[in-house]
Amino acid sequence: MAEQVQPTAGPSTEGPAALVEVRGVSKRFGGTLALDDVSVVLRPGEVHAFVGENGAGKSTLGKVVAGIYTPDAGEVWVRGQHVDRWDPARAQSAGVAMIAQELALVPELTVAQNVFLGIEEHRWGMLRGSLASRYRALDARVGFGLDGSAVVAELSIADQQKVEILRALARDAKVIVMDEPTSSLSAQETARLHDVIAALCAQGCAVVYVSHFLDAVLEVSDQVTVLRDGVRILSRPVAGMSKEDMIEAMLGRKLESVFPPKAPRPEAVEPVLRVESLATDTGVVDASLTIRPGEIVGLLGLVGSGRSELARALFGADARTGGSVWFDGRELPQRWSISDAVGAGMAFVPESRHHDGLVLDRSVRENVSLAHLDRFSSTGALSSRSEKDVVRRTMEDLEMRPLAIELPVGGFSGGNQQKALLGRWLLGEPTLMILDEPTRGVDVGAKRTIYRAIADMAARGMAVLVISSEHEEVLGLAHRAYLVSGGRTVAEVDPDAVSTDEIVRTLFSVEDEE
Repeated sequence: MAEQVQPTAGPSTEGPAALVEVRGVSKRFGGTLALDDVSVVLRPGEVHAFVGENGAGKSTLGKVVAGIYTPDAGEVWVRGQHVDRWDPARAQSAGVAMIAQELALVPELTVAQNVFLGIEEHRWGMLRGSLASRYRALDARVGFGLDGSAVVAELSIADQQKVEILRALARDAKVIVMDEPTSSLSAQETARLHDVIAALCAQGCAVVYVSHFLDAVLEVSDQVTVLRDGVRILSRPVAGMSKEDMIEAMLGRKLESVFPPKAPRPEAVEPVLRVESLATDTGVVDASLTIRPGEIVGLLGLVGSGRSELARALFGADARTGGSVWFDGRELPQRWSISDAVGAGMAFVPESRHHDGLVLDRSVRENVSLAHLDRFSSTGALSSRSEKDVVRRTMEDLEMRPLAIELPVGGFSGGNQQKALLGRWLLGEPTLMILDEPTRGVDVGAKRTIYRAIADMAARGMAVLVISSEHEEVLGLAHRAYLVSGGRTVAEVDPDAVSTDEIVRTLFSVEDEE
């Protein structure tokens, strides 16, 4: 840890002594002030949530706590002592670990090798063969049930998230910063993680829980700090707070209605998409559905149910091995590619915008226009002025902030990145829009903008297929929804006549029968 100096003023003395405290911290990135005079106290045995819209500074504050970002102003205190320098090495030696939103694993290594990477046991300069037993002991304590010999590259996103959590726990951290830790976890996995967090706090750890899932924040947290535009709006106990209280603090106004009004459900028109008994070698067994022009249809299922694989097959990303698909009046051939789908009028916003959607080091303009370069080309030359004008109008409609289309998209918040990916496909005015987890990693303000865009698509006559792990999202947007389990569409429901609790009970009962 860094050399310690005598404080000019003591740390906060209210409640148990702080494990880590940041006082008056500011952080600037170029011309953007990401944190402005922010103070926060992390005490043993408490879960402290950082919440705010994307770009509010919550992840930046978490990275300051973890030593990843050095503050431009302000102080860091560790166990009552002022620290003159703060970086990842000093943070780790002080017992601070971070589970970042973007996973930082070595894909070619096994689960156990990733978990203990850098803290392997050595004797006389040689690695000892205790890795497997150390991993078994850790996994028995946490209960994730991951195979320590499995290669990380072959794991799902949810299981890779678990590896990150295990890696932090393996370092015996006393302060653990979790940045959107449940974004890729199922309801059961999230509940298990919350049990692990409770056990850590019972052992005297402090957990920072950075999340946009406000229901989870209310469930798991003891304290909450709300940030808006880099400024701390409030820090207080969660007890007595409501979800509406948090939203109002985050936005500076009440959020009267999360979901826009649904347009009337189209009835007397032929489906633009009809799927019968579709099967793939990626987990879809027997899926059937229809979508009409101007209709929003949802897919509801647990993680691993086959809902994303169904969407990928429709878009040509996964091969079909059986069944029939009719789109826009014609039966699609068995051999169906992504370029075929785009040419026919389909669009697809995938589950992972980083891995399957965006080119992070390229500009917003380039990412949005990527699928439509022929629209801006004449005799082989790109009309940059036309491209810029169209992209700017599209992103203005989607309320991108800041409206800086020449900046790399990777530097924007998750909500703005998702808007850029959505804007790419809206440029083409597709007949069918497929949205897989359209608001994952997105704050409540950006969610509302995306929900409005989805409702506008349907109002313009577009057919929309929505997949979401947030069941209330599908119920709030869709005219109809299908339940998916074991690669099958097992039932159709009316979103206005069913609750999220009924959906979950039905899905679990179907899985038990299988």
